[in-house]
Amino acid sequence: MDKLNQQPSPNFPSRAARIALYPGTFDPITNGHLDIIRRGLYVFEKIMVIVAVNVTKTPLFTLEERCSLIQECFRDFNDRVEVDYTSGLIVDYAVEHNISAIIRGLRAISDFDYEFQLALMNRKLVPSVETVFLMTGFEWIYISSSGIKNAARLKGNVSGLVPSHVEEALKRKFS
Repeated sequence: MDKLNQQPSPNFPSRAARIALYPGTFDPITNGHLDIIRRGLYVFEKIMVIVAVNVTKTPLFTLEERCSLIQECFRDFNDRVEVDYTSGLIVDYAVEHNISAIIRGLRAISDFDYEFQLALMNRKLVPSVETVFLMTGFEWIYISSSGIKNAARLKGNVSGLVPSHVEEALKRKFS
């Protein structure tokens, strides 16, 4: 029998994923992140942006501030984008909320190595949750949250790299 015609394993969802998680620390959210979310909405009906608590990082913005900054970006998306947070494993969050896909953005080959390892670990932990990689748009390949924070800290112009309300929040943090 052709492998493509075989029934999926019992752990595999019986229908295509309608909701995907897009996790990250989003400290702060950038136009590159927004690009991934907007393009993800062509594939999924809804995206849950999950602000992850990463104990190895010291964020500039509080968890509440990061969630609020993200929510402000998607006020007009008719509930197709939701924001939540977790301090646990993303795959555990996916299982708890019956979500079978995680979106990860890729900028460069260096991202791929890390993201590939993470996807394999997630698959080992919960085989029914798939990782979907989306390439960042060309105009955003060079930006990162840490690079934007460093530029803003040194009074560099980050307009066009982050939404305007995020740019204002950065200015307030570094004033």
